[in-house]
Amino acid sequence: MRLIFGMCLMLLALTQVARAEGVVAGLSQNNVSLTANFRGSEILVFGAITRETPIDADAPLDVIVTVEGPPSALTVWRKERRAGIWVNVDSVRIRTAPSFYAVASSGPLDEILSFEADTRNRISIRRAIYEARRDAGIENPGEFTEALIRIRENASLYQDLGVGVEIDRNTLFRTTINLPKNLVEGTYVTNVFLIRNGAVIDRYQTQIYVQKAVFERWLYNLAYEYPPLYAGLALLMAVFFGWGASALFRLIRS
Repeated sequence: MRLIFGMCLMLLALTQVARAEGVVAGLSQNNVSLTANFRGSEILVFGAITRETPIDADAPLDVIVTVEGPPSALTVWRKERRAGIWVNVDSVRIRTAPSFYAVASSGPLDEILSFEADTRNRISIRRAIYEARRDAGIENPGEFTEALIRIRENASLYQDLGVGVEIDRNTLFRTTINLPKNLVEGTYVTNVFLIRNGAVIDRYQTQIYVQKAVFERWLYNLAYEYPPLYAGLALLMAVFFGWGASALFRLIRS
């Protein structure tokens, strides 16, 4: 396994443009297939820090890895209990938020990354969301963003993995990202940031492609493009399996 990773890193390094310090990375897999029994997938992100100068012991480097799912706009509602029932009372429109987001780093994120660099590169979960702007009727729209983060963290769609990146000999690094079973289709952008003194000095980007398997894709298209046909097919299958089960029980009892 070490030999395979070493060869992959050598190939990545050959494609890297020469610079004083840079980062190259690879993935254990670039394609994830959503089948009927999909229970999640584990992605290994590995790479190396390339140098043309000696290691600077006075200004160590850190690595941050993020994986971002397809973004979309959405509305977040706040409920209140009125007359004994829960009703929607306020809402905020989030301009865009990733459907999945995971971030891991080689050190505590708030210690190795400056606020300016985080804001500019949108690395932390909070910065990855284009928050709702202040509305005349909503005093604290940021509370809605926090609620969205909590909901998606509970669903494993937002993951702050903390100090999850291992760096070996100040050169090689690796981390593992767990993709949950409730993923949406699309391109998942993987970013590897090289950090020094709180600033981003290099970034490497690659993609993970998540898509439904052939049969699941056919059923999905059938349900959304031809709903009457899908309903008829589902009814026929229910009748067939019901009749089959009944015939099997009669055979067993006879």
